[in-house]
Amino acid sequence: MPNETPRFLALASLLFLTGLACAAGGSSGTATSPPGANTQPDWAAQRERMVETQLRGRDITNPVVLDAMRRVPRHLLVPEAVREMAYNDHPLPIGYEQTISQPYIVAYMTQLLDLPPDAPTRVLEIGTGSGYQAAVLSEVAAEVYTIEIVEELATRAAADLATLGFDNVTAKAGDGYIGWPEHGPFDGIMVTAAPDHVPQPLVDQLAVGARLVLPVGRDFQVMTVITKTAAAVTEEQTIPVQFVPMTGRARVPGDD
Repeated sequence: MPNETPRFLALASLLFLTGLACAAGGSSGTATSPPGANTQPDWAAQRERMVETQLRGRDITNPVVLDAMRRVPRHLLVPEAVREMAYNDHPLPIGYEQTISQPYIVAYMTQLLDLPPDAPTRVLEIGTGSGYQAAVLSEVAAEVYTIEIVEELATRAAADLATLGFDNVTAKAGDGYIGWPEHGPFDGIMVTAAPDHVPQPLVDQLAVGARLVLPVGRDFQVMTVITKTAAAVTEEQTIPVQFVPMTGRARVPGDD
């Protein structure tokens, strides 16, 4: 039998050198990572799935609203503890006994505003929360003004919105019941907490032709659309909803 030792040593040397080349990033092999190592969620894919199943799959048909929901990084505007659930079909806690609405409700309220797509519009939001709804509004309006009664949330949301480059959003802490008259009239107003009646100061700050969209009620709440025309103010109720109560002057009977 021939002596196989020289051939075995040559093969071993070749394998050793090949291993060094692979470890150094050479092209003679492909390194693989252990399963689950350094993996990051595909947030863009999650947003796309959210748009197709939760929004377009229901009754969100406005292409401007759908594009806005597709662009805004919701996962960067919720607390890190719930970030992995950012695109799930349910509300999320954001601290201070407040929540962020599920994506569908955000899109639904934005669509109800019925903003003209080709005109520069100014929108007021009452209840900034995490800043997500304001970010979505910034994609469909030229100027967004937003007020949050919880000062800690207002500060955090303003910082996050600035970091993410939503430069057309102006935020402040305060009682949104009285609106922001120095920046009115508004082409749309949205309230993301539920008063038990429609705040008259917000109706007064609507431009002619504009809408106020808000949940109204205590134990039972319904999404309500107030439209101001040159002749009258009309009210329409749409779907039952559940929001945190509006606080501040909204709790004072007859304080209009």
